[in-house]
Amino acid sequence: MGYLTDMASQIRRDIVRMVHGSASGHPGGSLGCADFMTALYFRIMKHDPSFHMDGRNEDLFFLSNGHISPVFYSALARSGYFDIKELATFRKLNSRLQGHPTTHEHLPGVRIASGSLGQGMSVAIGAALAKKLNNDQSLVFSLHGDGELDEGQNWEAILFAAHHKVDKLIATIDWNGQQIDGPTSKVMGLGNLRRKFDVFGWATIEMEGNDMDKVVAGLEEAKSLTGQGKPVAILMHTHMGMGVDFMTGSHEWHGIAPNDEQLQKALAQLPETAGDY
Repeated sequence: MGYLTDMASQIRRDIVRMVHGSASGHPGGSLGCADFMTALYFRIMKHDPSFHMDGRNEDLFFLSNGHISPVFYSALARSGYFDIKELATFRKLNSRLQGHPTTHEHLPGVRIASGSLGQGMSVAIGAALAKKLNNDQSLVFSLHGDGELDEGQNWEAILFAAHHKVDKLIATIDWNGQQIDGPTSKVMGLGNLRRKFDVFGWATIEMEGNDMDKVVAGLEEAKSLTGQGKPVAILMHTHMGMGVDFMTGSHEWHGIAPNDEQLQKALAQLPETAGDY
């Protein structure tokens, strides 16, 4: 897993540099999901960086919690969808790399505008149903925040997917226990999330999201559960801000940028492994 671990470190460097460069953005959740996105794009998914919007006969990914766009953009650039130098334009005027992903800029790898929380589950289910109608055996992956589950549309979609046996879908919940206003347990407790997905009719697993070996193993296990009549949910335990000690575990870094001194402290903890943009 050395290559994947090295790439995750580089993606984390990209994240903090991008957010610092624009003086805005969401580093916390992006850092926490860097291992997952690295494993997905560099090991698990069968995808084509030449990018065709219909995505036939390839695995698809939908980012529902669109505010963590820095990790998404870095994973796309590093896996060949566009030049890594474009990461320097993040949140800049006329950039294709908006704060929340959009489609009208035609950025390769982005199939939906996201950031209006609660909608990505419905989109991913629709894409998985389209694959079923087209007899396309590839998979649909999606990522959602745990705080995002406060939105009721998710639960209607979760019921729908089980009822219609949407079994080529793997939806991952970034279960870091933090959202913009504080711990999820204080904002709106999610209760027994594992049991909720189970009783809603999904095949559900839990995995550690900041250990590359466990991320890869968890994703492979989830793939093995597809095609058996149930949608698959991964409850992924991560730490917001993972990789940078002063950001780790705090909701305060959900949506603020590091200053110059903080950037240097962060970069000192993150080895440059694939060349900065």
